[in-house]
Amino acid sequence: MRKQILITNDDGIGADGLRKLAETACRLGDVTVVAPDAQRSAASHHCIFSRPLILREYDFGMAGVKAYTLDGTPADCVRVGIFAAAEIRPDVVLSGINHGFNISSDIQYSGTVGAALEAAFLGVHGIAVSYGNYQFNATDIVDRYLPGLLEEYMEKPLPANQIWNINIPDCPADECRGILRNTFMNTEHFYDDQYLKEKTDEKTWRITNIAERIWKGPAHSDLDAVSRQYISVGTVTNLT
Repeated sequence: MRKQILITNDDGIGADGLRKLAETACRLGDVTVVAPDAQRSAASHHCIFSRPLILREYDFGMAGVKAYTLDGTPADCVRVGIFAAAEIRPDVVLSGINHGFNISSDIQYSGTVGAALEAAFLGVHGIAVSYGNYQFNATDIVDRYLPGLLEEYMEKPLPANQIWNINIPDCPADECRGILRNTFMNTEHFYDDQYLKEKTDEKTWRITNIAERIWKGPAHSDLDAVSRQYISVGTVTNLT
């Protein structure tokens, strides 16, 4: 029996990564897309309960895919998708493909991961997928590996309140060194945090984040994997 698949992201309904994920998932099941109507990166697990949300049909231009936009967060998209948009309760929620990694401390800010965690919270199998290329071009590595990864990890069971977190390195497929499974989240410093403070008037400052990432992590961490051009697959655990 074909799986019922709900797809969302945090880059918005028009993102190339969302389309690539839906295109790949269509081979594995029936797809419904509920995605933010605009960019919602770094929304984490935030949900909006202070006002009604607006759900609109969207012409996704892909045969067999029902699509909607929502003026909420990625986690809102999962909740609305499960309870209001999908005709049948989904078997799995796929979140992504994010434009940029979701590894190390970035995981706690990620709307992509937050959406998958919301699925897990609601008892639905959740997978977050991210790709190191922010422009989402040169995707031969995604084309080569993503179908097999989805087929494998949509079926691989998880404990309650856990999700699979997949990160694909920004390198050509022929330069990818393979898949590192069961990686753990790097908890060492991922940023050299710096803020530029500029006074704009007597009582106001402009604060600009100029932090730089530190691309070095312990062996078999998510950061170590993608830095060495491996695909990283690990779990993230929800609050329990």
